[in-house]
Amino acid sequence: MLTPYLPFPPSSGGQTRSYNLIKNLSKKHEITLFSLIKDDEEKKHIKELERYCSKIKVFKRSRTPWTLRNVFLTGFGPYPFLVIRNLVAEEKTAVGEELAKEKYDLIHAETFYVMPHIPKTHIPILMVEQTIEYSVYKHFVEDQAPFWLRPLLWIDVLKLKFWETKIWKKADKVVAMSESDRKAMVDLVPGLKIDIVPNGIDVEFFSKERSDTSGNPKVLYVGNFKWLQNVEAVKILLDKVWPEIKSKIRNASLWIVGMNIPDDIKGQAGPDIKITEAIPDIRDAYLNSSVLVTPIKGPGGTRLKILEAMASALPVVTTSVGAEGLEVTNGRQVLISDHIDKLADLAIGVIKDTSLAKKLGDNARKFVIERYRWQLSADHLDKIYKEAVKGG
Repeated sequence: MLTPYLPFPPSSGGQTRSYNLIKNLSKKHEITLFSLIKDDEEKKHIKELERYCSKIKVFKRSRTPWTLRNVFLTGFGPYPFLVIRNLVAEEKTAVGEELAKEKYDLIHAETFYVMPHIPKTHIPILMVEQTIEYSVYKHFVEDQAPFWLRPLLWIDVLKLKFWETKIWKKADKVVAMSESDRKAMVDLVPGLKIDIVPNGIDVEFFSKERSDTSGNPKVLYVGNFKWLQNVEAVKILLDKVWPEIKSKIRNASLWIVGMNIPDDIKGQAGPDIKITEAIPDIRDAYLNSSVLVTPIKGPGGTRLKILEAMASALPVVTTSVGAEGLEVTNGRQVLISDHIDKLADLAIGVIKDTSLAKKLGDNARKFVIERYRWQLSADHLDKIYKEAVKGG
């Protein structure tokens, strides 16, 4: 298995997904893990992964993506920036040596952009697309990038589309996380056969009793802010949604939790806005909040924060993009609107109506237990492994 990050600690959606799948797949499979790290400090987490993997090798990529090497190779080479940033010559050599030396039944590539590390081989390759990167960066260039930079960035977006779709066609098996992602991928590559393995959740881990927040209502946002979608969503929340909520519920507060929070967002912290970059136990955020509000506009991402909130019986207010692929019903498990002012009204309604909040929370938790446990995802992936090995 190749991942563009060490799958522990589970501090991002991708890490959480990979860690839990490895943990469950290891019951039936012997796993060799090749991962990228940014610094040697991450090596302390290898011990946890050794509980589930027979062999682990890590390779260092640059701590920051914006190195002269990465920019130069992107500008004057065929690969897009995302591939260059995650392409390490030492790993490519090591993968080739490993495949020549040991017998493997299957190669599992987690994300398309680790695929350039894999040499020509007769071993079946399964590639998991956690998010359609082309759609994510296209949205960024169209909606967020500075106008003067867009012509240059469009070149990279087109290179990204070319390589992402080319690599999909190269893999023996392609896996998406939701039906909506599958449809979007087939639109880009008609006829492409895609299996779906959704995210899961550790429902036992998130089964603690929620606190009573009726006297001190808290609006929550959780995310890893290295992802463009989270930065965009929180800016919408801060600029448009939160002021409306605060004007109607004076004692409400906003709590933003996550890694890699940009300075301009951290600068908005104040008496009623709490910003936490490091939280020892993410359950504390879900269990001590009144509602999760996620005004996500950009495509992509793992949606794990929404599943975690649902597993914690925390009411969720989001957009149709935020709920995309989860197959939830608006008004039953979550509340959905694509109108910014309506999102504020829905959040206010949940905070004021405790019976509505309880109904949404209970329905959401039941829904997650029935459909989104990690063991279910791992069992489905195991079947796809067997099909790939048999040439199905």
